[in-house]
Amino acid sequence: MRIDDYVAELGRSLAGPPGPKRDLVVEARDSLTDTADALEEEGLVRAEAERLAVRQFGEIPEIVSGYQRELTVAAGRMLGTLLLISVPMTALMWSVLWRFYPMDPTAWTTRPAWFSPVSRALDILQLGTGVFGGLSLFALSRGGRWHLRPHLVTKGLGIVVWAMLPVVGGLSLLLNYGADLPLGVDFFLPTVLANFVTAACWGLQLYGATRCLRLTRATCASPGLPDPRP
Repeated sequence: MRIDDYVAELGRSLAGPPGPKRDLVVEARDSLTDTADALEEEGLVRAEAERLAVRQFGEIPEIVSGYQRELTVAAGRMLGTLLLISVPMTALMWSVLWRFYPMDPTAWTTRPAWFSPVSRALDILQLGTGVFGGLSLFALSRGGRWHLRPHLVTKGLGIVVWAMLPVVGGLSLLLNYGADLPLGVDFFLPTVLANFVTAACWGLQLYGATRCLRLTRATCASPGLPDPRP
């Protein structure tokens, strides 16, 4: 098998974030090309040098498991970073919004007694999710102590997001539509923008969580996972 065919098959065998996946495939190609160049300098023709380089590199099933593990870690890092940034950001955004609107303080006189406790619980839940994202990001870093089994951390991120978003969504709907909010709040431009940003963040989180769960299943199904520690 020539280098181009090998690299193409390797790319088809891997699943994960496009950027890290592309980097791994390019890295494999560069390594194979360097080996083939060295073999060619030793007197082999180019075609035979590439075939020998491919044989020395290893069969596709032998190396896919290790590469797939790296892609699982990359997906977990992306989701952890997203949670660390987006969850506190949306919580702060809504906190500031409700602090300044409506401007008339008497407009909240009909607010039910449960509004403040539910709002506080929502803030705590979001803060906890953001902290979990940060801890997971550290765990998946090269200096993390839990890097030995990264697929468990990545899987945990996916589970937390899928468990958290329905609760957060339900509490948000309760605050927005279960309370006697001031008229016109849904059409207030900052509210519209906040809803758009929140929905976009939720969509990205669900996409990342689904990808993490799918990749962890693929990683667990791959035998002989190597130790990723340098």
